Amino acid sequence: QVQLVESGGGLVQPGGSLRLSCAASGRTFSGYGMRWFRQAPGKEREFVAAIAWNGGVTNYADSVKDRFTISRDNARNTVYLQMNSLKPEDTGVYYCNAAGYGNMYWGQGTQVTVSS
Repeated sequence: QVQLVESGGGLVQPGGSLRLSCAASGRTFSGYGMRWFRQAPGKEREFVAAIAWNGGVTNYADSVKDRFTISRDNARNTVYLQMNSLKPEDTGVYYCNAAGYGNMYWGQGTQVTVSS
């Protein structure tokens, strides 16, 4: 079992930055691929970014490429999402996801609102 807790969301003006964190507890964190998803009001949950278990491979949705950066610190059991040049369309609840050993886990989400 893996428990995931996101933090770092909030209200930010367009063009601003936020850094989200996802702290994991439970089974060995370093064995899991980690991903961020988001869900805007009235829309389906969508993929944002992913990072391999050792941080060697990352992948991004086209809509966030060159603005967002995913990283992880296996010693701290934490994955991060640095979000720069934020746009109103980035607004939504951001969820952390862990996948590995045939299982998948989700956090409870953190709200990000981009508005002037």
